[in-house]
Formats: sequence, C-alpha cells, structure tokens
Amino acid sequence: MTGIDSPWVAVPVALLLLAGGLLTLVGSIGLLRLRDFQARMHGASMGGTLGLGCVIVAAVIGASAAAGRFMPHALLITVFVVMTAPATAMLLMRASLYRARAKSAAAPQDVIER
Repeated sequence: MTGIDSPWVAVPVALLLLAGGLLTLVGSIGLLRLRDFQARMHGASMGGTLGLGCVIVAAVIGASAAAGRFMPHALLITVFVVMTAPATAMLLMRASLYRARAKSAAAPQDVIER
C-alpha cells in the first residue's frame, strides 16, 4: 500500500483535519461567547490560524503521498496567512481602542458639587 491509501498517511491526515476543525470550532465559539471586541478578535484569529495550520499540514501530507514526492504548494497559503492575519487582527483591535477612547473622551463628565 502506497499513497493516500496507506494507514500511515490516512490516519495522520484524518487526525490533523479533525484537530483543524475542532480548533476552528473553538475559535468560532469564542467569537460568539466572549464579551468584548478584543477578546472576540483574539479567539477568532487564534482558532482560525491554528485550525488552518492543521488543515494545511494535512493537505501537504496528503498531496505528497498521492504524488509520491514532496508537494510544498500548500505551504504558500501558510506564509500568506501568517503574514496577514495577525496584522489584520492588530489593526482591527487598535481601531476599536481608538474608537473606545474617542467615545469616552466625548462623554460628559459628572461634576461633583461641593
């Protein structure tokens, strides 16, 4: 048995796909359950990035086994996600902090009379 039919390939691929799906599910649940924007962004970005990493490693293993040689094409996706996802999450969180600061500065201050 060679290729994707081998249990030495099919079992790790299946486990990685299952782990990737579970990590993405946990990130999605965090997106729904957490209370503020920054926590939601952290849960979604971490769960999505880790889940995608597991799926891409499974794709590399499966494609390499099917082709009979190392197929690193899916690793390019990892490079782009690792470069863009944290930067996007950081910019969104920074914008929310600026918005919260501007909102609190515009709110009228309570004056205590003596």
